[in-house]
This record gives sequence, C-alpha cells and structure tokens, in this order.
Amino acid sequence: MFYRPGRDDHGLPHNPFKAIVTPRPIGWISTRDAQGNANLAPYSFFNGVQDVPPMVMYSTTGRKLGRDEEKDSLLNIRETGEFCVSIVSAALQDAMNATSAHLPLGEDEYAAAGLTKGTPGVVKAPFVAEAPVSMECKFFKEIELPGHAFVIIGTVVGIHIRDEHLKNGILDITSYQPLARLGYRDYTK
Repeated sequence: MFYRPGRDDHGLPHNPFKAIVTPRPIGWISTRDAQGNANLAPYSFFNGVQDVPPMVMYSTTGRKLGRDEEKDSLLNIRETGEFCVSIVSAALQDAMNATSAHLPLGEDEYAAAGLTKGTPGVVKAPFVAEAPVSMECKFFKEIELPGHAFVIIGTVVGIHIRDEHLKNGILDITSYQPLARLGYRDYTK
C-alpha cells in the first residue's frame, strides 16, 4: 500500500498515521487562566526534548470541537506562561479519558474525572495529585505548524514524584505503568 498524506486517498476507514508513530506517551497538560480557573487535558503528542535544562513539548492540533476557538490549554499558556505536565499511569486511564471530553466553558475537568488538584511549588497551575510524576513548566517557545497546530516547549522548573514510585533512589516506572497511546482507541502500558 502507498498513499500520500493530506490527500486522504489511502482508502482506509481511518488515517493510519497516528497508529504508525507509536507508542506516544500521554502528557496531561494542566493550566490556569488569568482568573484562576484550572484546565486539564490529555495530549499524546508529548515528549521530553532535552535533559539539561529539562524541557518538554506537546503539540495541540485543531480548534475546540464545534467552536472556532483555540483550545483552553494553549490560550492559558499564552496568557500566563506556565503549565504542568502529569504523567498518566495505567490506573488513571479512565480519568484521563474523562478529561478529554469537550466540557462546557467553566466546567472543571478535575471534578468531572474525580481527580485532585495538586499544589504546585513554583508555577500557579495545579497538577494531577494522583499522577505518579508531575512537572511544573515555564513557557519557553511556541512553534506554529501547518494545519492550525502548535508545538509548545516548556522548561521544567519543578518535579513531583510520588514516594511510592521511588525504589532504592530510582524512579520505578514498573510500579505505575505509564500509559501510552497507540492508534485509534488503543493504548499500551
């Protein structure tokens, strides 16, 4: 099979690109707007980009479903220059899916998913307290991509690790099994 991206001439029921680039770690991006309202959304185009200084990136694509508006995560980062990234564990998959819902403006994703807002040490945006690891970030750079997409790069300025995931001074990822997106509606841990 051969097809050219952007032409949708692959003849398949769904574009396979997201299933090709796998697994993709899921970053739960949490922000706060200038009025103090928290927002939480999962992004599977997320990853670390360097370790000294530690930096992460995530990519947001498209606009809000049914509205010609930017996504809250992007708007809030532009407004405040801060965000957090929480790592999604396998045990938090259902809560993560609940936070991907398109809720009405002002409705709290944390409450809808039964999650707790963690208290940050450096930035103002809360993180997911139940997450095994969370990173507080300061905005570094925004890159505009074709197709109304944006890459946000942040410098990690604080890291929260739940004590139960530290074994002999090492982060034991097997103790929480990080969740990763495969393709379509498939995940792996």
